[in-house]
Amino acid sequence: MRNLKLHRTLEFRDIQAPGKPQCFCLRAEPGTVVIGTERGLTEVDPVRREVKTEISLVAEGFLPEDGSGCIVGIQDLLDQESVCVATASGDVIVCNLSTQQLDCVGSVASGISVMSWSPDQELLLLATDRVSLYCPGYLGTHSVDQAGLEFRNPPASASQSAGITGVRHHCPAQAQQTLIMMTRDFEVIKEQQIHQDEFGEGKFVTVGWGSKETQFHGSEGRPTAFPVQLGFSVNPGSPGTHSVDQAGLELRNPPASASQHESALPWDDHRPQITWRGDGQFFAVSVVCRQTDARKIRVWNREFVLQSTSEPVPGLGPSLAWKPSGSLIACTQDKPNQQDVVFFEKNGLLHGHFTLPFLKDEVKVNDLLWNADSSVLAVWLEDLPKEDNSTLKSYVQLWTVGNYHWYLKQSLPFSTTGKNQVVSLLWDPVMPCRLHILCQGWRYLCCDWHWTTDRSSGNSANDLGNVAVIDGNRLLVTVFRQTVVPPPMYTYRLLIPHPVNQVVFSAHLGNDLAVLDASNQISVYKCGDKPNMDPTVKLGAVGGNGFKVPLTIPHLEKRYSDKRVSPLYSSGCPGTRFVDQAGLKLKKFAYLCLLSTRIKGIQFGNKEEDEEVNALQLSFLTWIEDDAFLAISHSHSSPQSIIHRLTVARSEVEEEQGQLDISSSVTVDGVVIGLCCCSKTKSLAVQLADGQVLKYLWESPSVAVEPWKNSEGFPVRFAHPCTQMEVATIGGKQCVLGLTDRCRFFINDTEVASNITSFAVCDDFLLVTTHSHTCQVFSLSGAYLKGCLSGNHEASGESLRKVERGSRIVTVVPQDPKLILQMPRGNLEVVHHRALVMAQIRKWLDKLMFKEAFECMRKLRINLNLIHDHNPKVFLENVETFIKQIDSVNHINLFFTELREEDVTKTMYPPPATKSVQVSTHPEGKKLDLICDAMRAAMETINPRKFCLSILTSHVKKTTPELEIVLQKVHELQGNIPFDPETVSAEEALKYLLLLVDVNELFNHSLGTYDFDLVLMVAEKSQKDPKEYLPFLNTLKKMETNYQRFTIDKYLKRYEKAIGHLSKCGPEYFTECLNLIKDKNLYKEALKLYRPDSQQYQAVSVAYGEYLMQEHQYEPAGLVFARCGAQEKALEAFLACGSWQQALCVAAQLQMAKDKVAGLARKLAGKLVEQRRHSEAATVLEQYAQSLLDYEEAVLLLLEGSAWEEALRLVYKYDRVDIIETSVKPSILEAQKNYMDFLDSQTATFIRHKNRLQVVRELKSKAPQVHVDNEVPHGPESDLFSETSSILFGSETSSKYSHSNSRISARSSKNRRKAERKKHSLKEGSPLEGLALLEALGEVVQSIEKLKDEVRAILKVLFLFEFEEQAKELQRACESALQLTERAAPEIWTLGGQQSSGTPVLGPSSTANSITASFQQQKTCVPVPDAGVYMPPKIDRRSPWKLSLLE
Repeated sequence: MRNLKLHRTLEFRDIQAPGKPQCFCLRAEPGTVVIGTERGLTEVDPVRREVKTEISLVAEGFLPEDGSGCIVGIQDLLDQESVCVATASGDVIVCNLSTQQLDCVGSVASGISVMSWSPDQELLLLATDRVSLYCPGYLGTHSVDQAGLEFRNPPASASQSAGITGVRHHCPAQAQQTLIMMTRDFEVIKEQQIHQDEFGEGKFVTVGWGSKETQFHGSEGRPTAFPVQLGFSVNPGSPGTHSVDQAGLELRNPPASASQHESALPWDDHRPQITWRGDGQFFAVSVVCRQTDARKIRVWNREFVLQSTSEPVPGLGPSLAWKPSGSLIACTQDKPNQQDVVFFEKNGLLHGHFTLPFLKDEVKVNDLLWNADSSVLAVWLEDLPKEDNSTLKSYVQLWTVGNYHWYLKQSLPFSTTGKNQVVSLLWDPVMPCRLHILCQGWRYLCCDWHWTTDRSSGNSANDLGNVAVIDGNRLLVTVFRQTVVPPPMYTYRLLIPHPVNQVVFSAHLGNDLAVLDASNQISVYKCGDKPNMDPTVKLGAVGGNGFKVPLTIPHLEKRYSDKRVSPLYSSGCPGTRFVDQAGLKLKKFAYLCLLSTRIKGIQFGNKEEDEEVNALQLSFLTWIEDDAFLAISHSHSSPQSIIHRLTVARSEVEEEQGQLDISSSVTVDGVVIGLCCCSKTKSLAVQLADGQVLKYLWESPSVAVEPWKNSEGFPVRFAHPCTQMEVATIGGKQCVLGLTDRCRFFINDTEVASNITSFAVCDDFLLVTTHSHTCQVFSLSGAYLKGCLSGNHEASGESLRKVERGSRIVTVVPQDPKLILQMPRGNLEVVHHRALVMAQIRKWLDKLMFKEAFECMRKLRINLNLIHDHNPKVFLENVETFIKQIDSVNHINLFFTELREEDVTKTMYPPPATKSVQVSTHPEGKKLDLICDAMRAAMETINPRKFCLSILTSHVKKTTPELEIVLQKVHELQGNIPFDPETVSAEEALKYLLLLVDVNELFNHSLGTYDFDLVLMVAEKSQKDPKEYLPFLNTLKKMETNYQRFTIDKYLKRYEKAIGHLSKCGPEYFTECLNLIKDKNLYKEALKLYRPDSQQYQAVSVAYGEYLMQEHQYEPAGLVFARCGAQEKALEAFLACGSWQQALCVAAQLQMAKDKVAGLARKLAGKLVEQRRHSEAATVLEQYAQSLLDYEEAVLLLLEGSAWEEALRLVYKYDRVDIIETSVKPSILEAQKNYMDFLDSQTATFIRHKNRLQVVRELKSKAPQVHVDNEVPHGPESDLFSETSSILFGSETSSKYSHSNSRISARSSKNRRKAERKKHSLKEGSPLEGLALLEALGEVVQSIEKLKDEVRAILKVLFLFEFEEQAKELQRACESALQLTERAAPEIWTLGGQQSSGTPVLGPSSTANSITASFQQQKTCVPVPDAGVYMPPKIDRRSPWKLSLLE
């Protein structure tokens, strides 16, 4: 759905050179044009508008002096800085334009009609009428006879070298129209006649399958079915019959009126035409056949072997053009009532056509030309002479194809006489859309077109998303907001009197459009209420029978032109008829004027005598206001452009033809190649050929042009000319966006991407398609747009979408998430891009337009939780508005069913980074409960009968489904008779509930209501067998109420309620209740049902205590026993857990004898010693045993527990000083020795682990470099690493430990702890050795830190008993150990060490592989639970542990 828009026009007229132009060629490297005349060659520089070189061929004798000579071809030779010229007299000349040296490399005696070079310039084809070839002055020149024999001329003699030339060697021959193939060095390869009797190597062969002769013919056999011998035609004169040759090839016989022997067209010049395929492997020749006098096309390969001959086609024209892509050969054909451009395949068969918009015998086709990328076919036509001697015209039409439909995109009218008669056309070999035109009056035109999509601006909310496609004199408009129809179909079409060249939509009213046609006439169409349909407007794919769409159709407002200048087509002149492709016939007008377009007294031309309107003069038409246009005209003499503001001339009389005044004009130094406007800021961006961007303010008091400046205040200049421009506001600043034909994308003067194939600006978004087949959406309000486009920021899932290969953006429907893409083959695809969808939904939700948001989300499968999560507070405050807008029970139920606790704005649909986010919090309850309660209350207020099913759904969807309430409401509906049609019956409600809830679950909940009527109602709707539930219900009905409910609750496994009902049944059921309590461990619930002074309470307590004893929870069991009065069991429980205070209290309550208390104390002391509670054991023996042996045993227990001072207290309390010498002093000295040994061992361990950790870290820092640079992860060195370091390779370690953990999870707690200890192995070379070393070092530091209090206690008693040396030794050893750990701690637990283990290794010496390896180590070496190991242990430096007396 793209059109060709004129990008720029380079014109050079009135070239001062001798002769009249006949042909020309392009020189790509110097950028000049070489024009051939009957006098010689002229090289012209069209940019500088000067003649560079003039070379006369008359002076050298190659052209006659009388001016009758003709140059049949010119070709630029790229590698020789020369051109090859062929004259009609038969000379082939190589001309060096730098030295102006002429070399005649060969001559054909009877003349040359066509010269054609292969695309790679390796081969040269000459079409001639005789076979003699003469090459003067060349050693070893050739002449080839008809039989293919080669004659070599002798070397030039002395006389020849002295200047005797001109001798021609002829080979007599009788043949005519010969093809000669030569190399690039002009050596003859082969010569053949154009007319061949053979079909070629690609001759069709068929075995006859499916034809009559291969079928079964019954009992009479083949002779009856085929009375005529095969190979002869049956009824040869009848139209449409077939003839079968002896090889089985079936040929179609045309009707008698169009026989195969129809002669060539009357205006055919009978000259051969040659065209090459783009790769140079084949060429085709169109020639008039000698036998039939009709044209045929023959295809030859590069080796000059005939491949195929075209099928007989009557009315075949001489024009010929092979599509560069190699698929089709274009030609023309005159039919009885029309003229077509037909296409042949390489095998000579027809393959498609399109009809030219002219009647038969009205025009002739002079030439067909494909552009370089095969996207545009140029057709050069010329009017045939008429009886009325009216003015004749010629046309250059540009055709494109899409979805198998041919569109006429541009039509340029020219004169057939005078200075503006077209002489030749050429497509540029480098720029695909650049066309070069040479006219008779030394006028040269270079026209650059570019592809553009003409779409409405989208600035207004009423914009319908219109896209216009030019197709000759028809404008095909598709309204994408309401209809999406693939081309060539359309919503409606506008019929214009003349071929359309440009269409523009209004910048402020997006649905209005203006059309500029080939006569420089502007037709304005506006949308509005008009009772009668405009006859020039016709509906296309919509509006048929039975299919109606409410569509706003435009009507013709007015056509604007200047009456003083006769239009291109005048209705008053007799002429032929113009045939529209839809079958409509319009009056075609006479051609009067071309170059000079006068619009209300303004003349775009430089000569009064020019009589023709220039269709290329007015470009870049822009509709800026309701009655104002902008247009660009160019100067012919200097590189300047003029911006004209055209306003509608006011007229008191209503006329069909309006007039335009030029209210202002601004001259710009430079050639304008781009223009786009922004209706919001009333500014216009103008792009010049050098990339500079200017700003034109059309509403400023003094209309002027100023440079467009970026945010830094510097003028904006594109590095490369952009074919598409848009003005957009990015981050609050107005910017110019540009896209080149090489996919380079600019924002202001910054190139931000080089892979953009198309882009569009819609609302606050920029949409682009890329070479990687993605469509990305960027917010224009973001500050990181340039970074996102350049790839510095990763595209999120919402902004990125994969599209089909080669997709391009057609349009984005405003205020709608609809994105239209077109595929390379022409079909359309509608995409709802997630970013556009989410942005539009958020806008609707902000405006409380819940219905529009809901419909869009439901259609595009967006999670409906977003309606609430977007702004929970606003939604809950406007629940009634939401329900009234939706107003559909089914849709509300759908909303309920999709609800979940998840906040989708944090998971599925995170808001854009630039947008302030409404934090969704529910401090007073859960999300589901809040929504269900709020919506249920609103529905009960609005219409509870209508929304009955939705109310039931709100109960079911709560966090804890309220099925009992739902069933109760359904039961209430059972007795109500529905008077209102909106009222739901109980049966319907129950059927609906069965869709939401499992039938068995619903049956159980109905049974839990203890309402048997409700149970029966649910059971009847279920699939349950009545034999199953009726006996069960009958049994329940016979029971007492409490026992009945107990039975139901027990059946439903609601045991808490069951024991509650059973406890009300009486004492006789207590045994059953107690058994249920024990079976289900409902002790706590059961204790709440009985009074503390009841027997049932005591029985339950005893059972509870026994259960706790079995679970080894002795202390809770003792408390339960003590509370219920079971003292003996309480004493046993306290004794088992070592709670000596509680045990002695219970013993006092039991009034035990002293000796029993002493025995109990000894048991308790033994239990406490087992638990290493020596001080408490000593206290129990001292206070409750009360014997001398028990006192001494208490002192020994204190010494064992290192309670030195308490032991001394007991010694002196009970006057047992002898124990000091026998037990106290030896224990103190032994403890001092143990402390010394412990400190020594810990110090040695600390030093060893510290040194090993340093080695491990060094190896780990080197390991990634060795692994990456030397690439030996599994080589011989890998064994070395595994034995000497903790090098990790992520995949191996991860798989190892994931497998290990999967086995560990099933083990017992003891084995699990054992496996956890093995996880951090200190074995050298283990994977986690570094982590294990850190953990071990931390344990050493903590153990020394804990020892300080014990050391201080023993230091005091050592000093007291005069063991001063031992005390000093211990104090020094402890101080030394503490200082060692304090000094080494910063080295061991460093931030760098943590980073080296947990973060990538970065720096100037890092490589991509080393960083990747460090990331893998980070993933495997640092599990999250072990992160605390990297924190240094706490050291209390202020703790006073030393004894100052020893210093």
